[in-house]
Amino acid sequence: MKIGFIGLGNVGGKLAGSLIRNGWDVTVRDLDPVLVGEFVARGATAGDSPAQMMRACDAVITCLPRPDISAAVVEGPEGLLEGMRPGKIWMEMSTTDEAEVKRLGAKVIASGGRAVDCPVSGGCHRADTGNISIFAGCDRATFEIILPVLTTLGRRVLHTGEIGSASILKVITNYLATANLITCAEALTVAKGAGMDLGTAYEAIRISSGTSFVHETESQVILNGSRDISFTMDLVAKDIGLFQEVADRAGIPLEMNPLMMKIFADGIARYGARELSPNIIRRLEDATGLSILAEGFPAEMVDDEPEEPGHEVRRA
Repeated sequence: MKIGFIGLGNVGGKLAGSLIRNGWDVTVRDLDPVLVGEFVARGATAGDSPAQMMRACDAVITCLPRPDISAAVVEGPEGLLEGMRPGKIWMEMSTTDEAEVKRLGAKVIASGGRAVDCPVSGGCHRADTGNISIFAGCDRATFEIILPVLTTLGRRVLHTGEIGSASILKVITNYLATANLITCAEALTVAKGAGMDLGTAYEAIRISSGTSFVHETESQVILNGSRDISFTMDLVAKDIGLFQEVADRAGIPLEMNPLMMKIFADGIARYGARELSPNIIRRLEDATGLSILAEGFPAEMVDDEPEEPGHEVRRA
């Protein structure tokens, strides 16, 4: 199977690297020619337009920062739809809007192709090693076709139902991760203000009922001071905004998410849209004059689990 990959950013580049590392025939495209050149040097082929890539490949993956960019790649001039043929597959790995992926997916299916929304979750460090988790929304027949690709890209693959279902679950998990990040920032700042050793506070949370994936990753780079989790405030704002849209369409009145959106809007106004997302703690550091730093924590997260073949996760 020939795979096209469009979008070689923080997540997409690592996912594309897993395909190349594991021997897949990969064609890549990105607006940054330097990135494309690096992947060609690793064994990929440089793609021309999305339409040309769809004609040449069995499946094309998009991993892009915003829904409007995905829409342009799919339905714009020289977009994927122009190269769509019966049996071709579009795999949307971006964190995107459920309604938009359904709309674009319907166009792909009407053209004879197959459409999947298959966002990832688990952090850039796990995307780099092929150990990330993947949600896949599509019909079961399509899922069976693309499962070997997904189990190369990730360790745990969950078939979530029809197209759009994976995108809903992705923004739900990102909402929870954002809530964890904000509460970890507050917890560490309170620990510092109360005179606690921050290394001890980190361990107390880690071994207790208060721990979480976010604490065990993002709290470490907060304490190191790098705050580098390869994710930025504008992307957090986009994701929790998408979660709010899902809630609004479902008629669910929320209290936490609007407050979180306000917190990140303030962080963006203060520090810039491209500020690293764990630096949301700077709002508390600035307000208190405290420095939330401790020795012995890494500047970035590295996945120390060995890469292994992925598998389908089936719900209980």
